[in-house]
Amino acid sequence: MKGAQAYARTQKQTASKERLMVLLFEAALKHMLAGAAALEAGNHGEGSASVLKASDMVLELSASLDMDRAPELGQTLKDLYIFVNARLMKASATRETGPAREAVRVFSPIVDAFSQAVSQLGAAP
Repeated sequence: MKGAQAYARTQKQTASKERLMVLLFEAALKHMLAGAAALEAGNHGEGSASVLKASDMVLELSASLDMDRAPELGQTLKDLYIFVNARLMKASATRETGPAREAVRVFSPIVDAFSQAVSQLGAAP
């Protein structure tokens, strides 16, 4: 496991800012999925902790938006992040899986789109 951790650390230290954003998106989604699964399994402490980690990451993504560069897109993303965060907070507070799964359904396409955009950016000449 130490080798995998060292690789992950090196990847983060050498990644572009765009790739770091992809890693943040992916980590948030991973925590949402883990939180929902833990809540479903009745492990409320672990589920709530994972959901709250995801919420922190979504808030970080929201804070990183450059509203001056693309105001309409920025506002749309901000609204989606607010919705996702609200669903995560509800899942944590009520220990219900439904709100966490709703957050995943809304957030997953954003992660996919951003990952694709960064991949295309990297492939551009």
